[in-house]
Amino acid sequence: MADPSSYRPKPGEIPDTPGVYRFRDEHRRVIYVGKAKSLRQRLANYFQDLASLHPRTRTMVTTAASVEWTVVSTEVEALQLEYSWIKEFDPRFNVKYRDDKSYPYLAVTMNEEFPRVQVMRGQKRKGVRYFGPYGHAWAIRDTVDLLLRVFPVRTCSAGVFKNAARTGRPCLLGYIGKCSAPCVDRVSADEHRDLAEEFCDFMAGRTGTYIRRLEQQMADAAEEMEYERAARLRDDIGALRKAMEKSAVVLADATDADLIAVAEDELEAAVQIFHVRGGRVRGQRGWVTDKVEEITTGALVEHALQQLYGEEKGDSVPKEVLVPALPEPVEPVQEWLAERRGSGVSLRIPQRGDKKALMETVQRNAQQALVLHKTKRASDLTTRSRALEEIAEALDLDSAPLRIECYDISHLQGDDVVASMVVFEDGLQRKSEYRRFQIKGFAGQDDVRSMHEVISRRFRRYLAEKEKTGEWVDDTSEDGANGAADLKDEDGRPKKFAYPPQLVVVDGGRPQVAAAKKALDELGIDDIAVCGLAKRLEEVWLPDDEDPVVLPRTSEGLYLLQRVRDEAHRFAITYQRTKRAQRFRSSPLDDVPGLGDTRKQALLKHFGSLKKLRSATIDQICEVPGIGRKTAETIAVALAQAAPAAPAVNTATGEIMDEEEPGTTGSGGDPVTAGAPDERRGQET
Repeated sequence: MADPSSYRPKPGEIPDTPGVYRFRDEHRRVIYVGKAKSLRQRLANYFQDLASLHPRTRTMVTTAASVEWTVVSTEVEALQLEYSWIKEFDPRFNVKYRDDKSYPYLAVTMNEEFPRVQVMRGQKRKGVRYFGPYGHAWAIRDTVDLLLRVFPVRTCSAGVFKNAARTGRPCLLGYIGKCSAPCVDRVSADEHRDLAEEFCDFMAGRTGTYIRRLEQQMADAAEEMEYERAARLRDDIGALRKAMEKSAVVLADATDADLIAVAEDELEAAVQIFHVRGGRVRGQRGWVTDKVEEITTGALVEHALQQLYGEEKGDSVPKEVLVPALPEPVEPVQEWLAERRGSGVSLRIPQRGDKKALMETVQRNAQQALVLHKTKRASDLTTRSRALEEIAEALDLDSAPLRIECYDISHLQGDDVVASMVVFEDGLQRKSEYRRFQIKGFAGQDDVRSMHEVISRRFRRYLAEKEKTGEWVDDTSEDGANGAADLKDEDGRPKKFAYPPQLVVVDGGRPQVAAAKKALDELGIDDIAVCGLAKRLEEVWLPDDEDPVVLPRTSEGLYLLQRVRDEAHRFAITYQRTKRAQRFRSSPLDDVPGLGDTRKQALLKHFGSLKKLRSATIDQICEVPGIGRKTAETIAVALAQAAPAAPAVNTATGEIMDEEEPGTTGSGGDPVTAGAPDERRGQET
């Protein structure tokens, strides 16, 4: 490991100008490329106390052995040079987008004498018109098959084309009317090129004019009693409409735009892009990236823009690019995009209307892509086994922890203090064994004491049930058959705390780990390992160690611990919000005697909101089915007595809307208050 001070530039050597810098390792390989508005200020951030650096940045500067830079005139030049160097050197510490597949495009080879329609992958070629990308090649072939009826453009390879020209006989598509057969001179090269141009215009979104023209031709043919020709035109219009249905209109103003959304966690980010042309979604693609460096959402967007448009020019760069966060600064990126397009490009965050709604759809796709990526990773048996082995090795355990329990504390500014316990067995969730705790009494005064109480309560129950049934044994062994039966309730389900884990994980750092360990020691339990996972730096803390265990960023063991911790945090917050909602009255209508849920919902559905119901007259309330005059008078009195500033009410259920508040925290949050214990089964709500 290198000492950054050994290669730190001398004061005054680094210029205070825009530029691009490269860190190299001892073998002279480029390991990181970055750009800066001021090289002096940016590079100074790397040569400070290592303890204050982000773990990934710290790893980079200790891996590097030298740093060099190149001065440029503007930030736009810096952006361009950074992109070219990243493509050239592929630095290991830069953000890297990895595509799980090569996306196919619908391509029209306008650079050939007889343009050809085909599926293309890989690097784009000059003179070829591209449409897409598409998720699957079969989607392209379905679209082309429909359009060839109207635009019989050549789709055959060069070899088939030359063979047909040599023999004077077209291929099957030429015989069935899905190719104009320029190979046998049925149409000239100019006529065939016109067909290809019309095909490209239709795919580019200019559909309305062409369909109206065909409809007029169909009407003219019918008027002239050329019914067969009119029928063919009718079928052509149907084929075009069917092709158009495959990409529904999402923006009514025929907008050309790309929408980029990002879903991320501490280590990875999923990027999804929708390509909208002529108001229709013409393509979709996405990547998953490792967050090798400490990076913001705006910086992820900037890297995605480089990935998308680094090799593109002209109309391939749309007039409008919608993003979830703007790069900082945004002006050089906009100028760079304008240079790629040849005219101005609007780079902005959608605020309202159809574009914002579509951006939410793209965001959901990004979130699902990240979840799918993690699910595939978690469902692989080999990966799970490797993760458990890495955890055992890092924590110095005798064997892989097949059962892991994780605990988290959640509260809202000291109120509604709760805890969660989630269980993973063989790297997979066991939701039937999740448990929830309500923290009351003195323990709720802080997270550490709350953690001590939860661990004590959980394992006191375990010891009590163990004492009833004798020594706990593996229920898969012959000797353990009777013991395993005793560990079940009358309905056959395992008792709440019958089985001990091999590893207890707490959401927090050294104080929470010490509290959990102390609770186990007080109960005389010494065969269960304890560790903590701190959110900020993803460090693994052990009870008796002064320094944390830092697992590699690519470690499957760290990934599994994060999943366990995040699930405990999610489950705790879900319970905490439920408890918070129970502290409030659902609606002033609850005070009306004899008014059940059905009639409450009917009232809210009729008037639309509690505010409108409050302002309604008694006669208007009586118009609701099932509401008599006496009941209407009682409702009016109850609403008049209720506070005017009532919480927002769900019009479907009549309940207060449960809004997320910024004070909700997990371990390490604000001080909490306390109360009496209450174990709950951990079933999802």
